[in-house]
Amino acid sequence: MAGIAIGCIADDFTGATDLANNLVRAGMRVVQSIGVPSRPLDVAADAVVVALKSRTNAPHDAVTQSLDALRWLQAQGTQQIYFKYCSTFDSTAQGNIGPVTEALMDALDTDFTIATPAFPDNQRTVFKGHLFVGDVLLSDSGMRNHPLTPMTDSNLVRVMQAQCRRKVGLIDYKTVAAGEAAVRARIAQLRADGVAIAIVDALGNDDLLRLGPALKGMPLVTAGSGVAIGLPANFGIQASAASSALPAAGGMQAVVSGSCSTATNAQVRAFIAAGRPAFALDPLRVAAGEDLVTQALAWAKPLLPQGPVLVYSTAQAEAVKSVQDRLGAQQAGALVEQAIAAIARGLVELGVRQLVVAGGETSGACVQALGIDQLQIGPQIAPGVPWCWGRDGDGRALHIALKSGNFGADDFFGKAFTMLQ
Repeated sequence: MAGIAIGCIADDFTGATDLANNLVRAGMRVVQSIGVPSRPLDVAADAVVVALKSRTNAPHDAVTQSLDALRWLQAQGTQQIYFKYCSTFDSTAQGNIGPVTEALMDALDTDFTIATPAFPDNQRTVFKGHLFVGDVLLSDSGMRNHPLTPMTDSNLVRVMQAQCRRKVGLIDYKTVAAGEAAVRARIAQLRADGVAIAIVDALGNDDLLRLGPALKGMPLVTAGSGVAIGLPANFGIQASAASSALPAAGGMQAVVSGSCSTATNAQVRAFIAAGRPAFALDPLRVAAGEDLVTQALAWAKPLLPQGPVLVYSTAQAEAVKSVQDRLGAQQAGALVEQAIAAIARGLVELGVRQLVVAGGETSGACVQALGIDQLQIGPQIAPGVPWCWGRDGDGRALHIALKSGNFGADDFFGKAFTMLQ
């Protein structure tokens, strides 16, 4: 097949690999670009995911970045555009999901699209327009304490409507369960009623696979990564192991973590409990001017030959709030990101060629610090998290996994390296 079938715009780097992972599993050859590409793709691709760092930016900046990505994708003859956001619908009352969606609709001159963060493989489901994380409503999950985008309302129709000029409606689970014809009929009814954006229920992967055919030919799809499993078949593509093949891995191993999610906290504890070495990064000491980057690298250097090491700033919600109260949320986050990114770069200079990065904002800072601009997407480690392969700014080959804070089981860090071998 010639050309790019699906062109994706992701609002953070871990979310981009999450989406790319699902497209690869469904048989597509996928390249992830870090930012809008400035050079030709390294390999042929059925889909391109443009990874932006726009989730927590001001809405106008997120819109500008997204439209830049759209123009590049359109110039490649892309057939369908996919705006990807987090499976917990991370957004504030001002955006950015709503403003970016409407800007893309304007640019594509389309009067209708869907929106659903459903990702059943990671226990994100939507019922009657309400988002559940596992067995609890989003508003009762750990996301209510997110330091930048606290989610206190589970009603996605209401959350999306607060951000949009256009009318927001719902395609409920009964319609989705009835299949393609029923979904298309409901879309026609919503359009006739003046609805331009529809939240879509999904309780399992079967719902997403039924939804996929109804989205064929839709200029713009907006979703988490789950919807991606039902789209490649619209382009005549079937699942194939060859789509996830990567070069052989080598070099030393390390994990850097800036996520404060419940899942990542558990992964850090499990890594330490397994007897592996870990270095805790204290944001207050960083803010005081202490050179913890040099200290962390000096600590890691003699340990790396014995196996993976972990450098982390992960903390419980109460500790995070204490730091934010002293430094401010944005400054605290930026300090940690910059320090971990510098450590990641230093670890690669020490010979690390297998690197796991935990946290969306942290992943964005790390790939930018490493100068990585394209990633080939490989096999899945856990739902939503694949191994990737690319080259840093100095041309060094590197396997890297960019893990959303909320993803992965407790043993994720160890499992990732075992799988790559």
